[in-house]
Amino acid sequence: MSKKNIIEGNHALDHATIGIVASRFNSFVVDRLLSSCLETLKAAGLKNDNLIVVRVPGAFEIPVTVKRLIKTRNCEAIITLGAIIRGETPHFEYIATECSRGLAQTALEYDVPVIFGVLTVDNSEQAMERAGTEESNKGSEAARAAIEMINVMRGLNQ
Repeated sequence: MSKKNIIEGNHALDHATIGIVASRFNSFVVDRLLSSCLETLKAAGLKNDNLIVVRVPGAFEIPVTVKRLIKTRNCEAIITLGAIIRGETPHFEYIATECSRGLAQTALEYDVPVIFGVLTVDNSEQAMERAGTEESNKGSEAARAAIEMINVMRGLNQ
């Protein structure tokens, strides 16, 4: 197979508008995800003017905000960040299911990569493990996935 028939993204990006929707609920985790995400995007060369950060109350509010952000801000990718921690009621399942369903539906409807950086964990310890150092921080991982997907989508447009 020739190189021209292989489209894959890389982790370098000189310009793009990227939206980030981050929940405030479980901020002790989400703030760490957001910080690492922003550091990774800036290290890749993106400027603050190319980043739009929207804070919402919780994970349930993320999908509708992503949809509005896509419609109004011309983002090439959206990164979602949140932390849904299992409790003693079925609330966890409802929120996690509807958040992921809404994000997948929006990505397909608008043909824009929506990166799922919403943690779904059993306890706070698991959440903090996933919001740790840059290598293990899911916010940084989400930023790298967004950059890669922007490059993939650009490659598909050529």
